[in-house]
Order: sequence, then C-alpha cells, then structure tokens
Amino acid sequence: MEQRSLFGLSEHLECLSKTGDPLETLEATVDFEYFRGWLVEGLGYDDGSKGGRPPFDPVSMFKALILQAQHNLSDARMEFMIRDRLSWMRFLDFDLGAPTPDENTIRHFRNRLTETGTLKRVMKAFDRQLHKKGYIPMSGQIVDASLVPAPKQRNTEGEKEAIKEGKSAREIWPN
Repeated sequence: MEQRSLFGLSEHLECLSKTGDPLETLEATVDFEYFRGWLVEGLGYDDGSKGGRPPFDPVSMFKALILQAQHNLSDARMEFMIRDRLSWMRFLDFDLGAPTPDENTIRHFRNRLTETGTLKRVMKAFDRQLHKKGYIPMSGQIVDASLVPAPKQRNTEGEKEAIKEGKSAREIWPN
C-alpha cells in the first residue's frame, strides 16, 4: 500500500486547480468583498457584545447561496454538499473539520436577507459583475443519487412468455 503524503490535502486541491476548478474562476471574476457591507447591514449583525456563538462569515454564506442557486439544491442538500466537496469548502473559506452551516442556518440567512430586501440587491450586483466580465450566469443541477426501490414486476409466467415471443400489449391484455 502506498504511503500517504503529509501534504495530501494540499496536493489534492492543487490537482483540482490544475484541472480547472470553475469556482476558482468565479472567485477571480467576482469581487465578493464588495457585498460585505450590504450583507452585514441587511443581516443586522450587532457588535457581538451579547456573546453567543459568532455567526458564519456573511460573504461565505452569500457564496453558499450562489452555489445553492446555481445547482438548484435544497437547504438540507446544500448542508451535505458543503461538507462533502473540498472545492466548495475551499471556495466558501471553510476549513476541513471545522463547523459548517447546517440547513437551518442556511435557511435563516437567506430568509433574513430576503426580509430586508438585501438578497435581491446583492444578487443584481452579483449578476452585474458577471456581465461586466463577459459571463452569463447559468444554473446546473447535481443529481441526487438517493437509492429508491425499483417497482416489482407482477407479470404472470404466461404473460412473461408472451412478452418474450414479441406479442403486443393488446394481445397479452385484451381488456
């Protein structure tokens, strides 16, 4: 068995970069820090003096909403994909093994921005940045590969034989 490298994760991410990680292109194309002021204002974050767990970085969470919209994912699926995909974790500035947002956090973040009208504002500005650089935002879909039971076939032995012989459905099942 081949020995693992101390720098395995770094080397893996480097390979992703060499093969053309589209999220690196997006990162280089859009100035995401441009949205920080609007996001903080729209979320109504206080100075943190009341204590509690600090919120996730609003720019990282905004990037998560971008990925979610591009791939048409539910909040629960987005939670999974953030934890599952190294390229997404890198794009969102989350560290491997560190806390990542759960589906409720994602939903609350989106709802808060929607309530204050901030989401519409930042999405328009996001689209404008893409258009200025010559890109058109497109959405894709990651197929949910959940396993579901296949329907059980309930044909009789005679019906199966008739199907094999090439008889039509009308001949096999006249009514």
